[in-house]
Amino acid sequence: MLNLPEKIPAPETPYFLGWLNYWSTAAARAIGFPDPARDAELLTRACRTPSGGWVVQLTDSPLDYDNPAHLDTLKRAYERFPKIGGRSGQ
Repeated sequence: MLNLPEKIPAPETPYFLGWLNYWSTAAARAIGFPDPARDAELLTRACRTPSGGWVVQLTDSPLDYDNPAHLDTLKRAYERFPKIGGRSGQ
């Protein structure tokens, strides 16, 4: 379970993952994005904003919770970014 926003240790840490995510420069730094070796797949669907943040799309089409491939992608993304949702205090 993800923590409530008031339990998340830093204000720049995203609360959850969605199909389309905006991570400010501070948020990306807080979760360790991008790491070219670990985030190659995500970087194919990500773009840098003029302010230095990132827009990251998890899958090519909107998340479908009945699609096992989409659920696997979402699970891998949460495993990759344990700080999202305050699941890791580090």
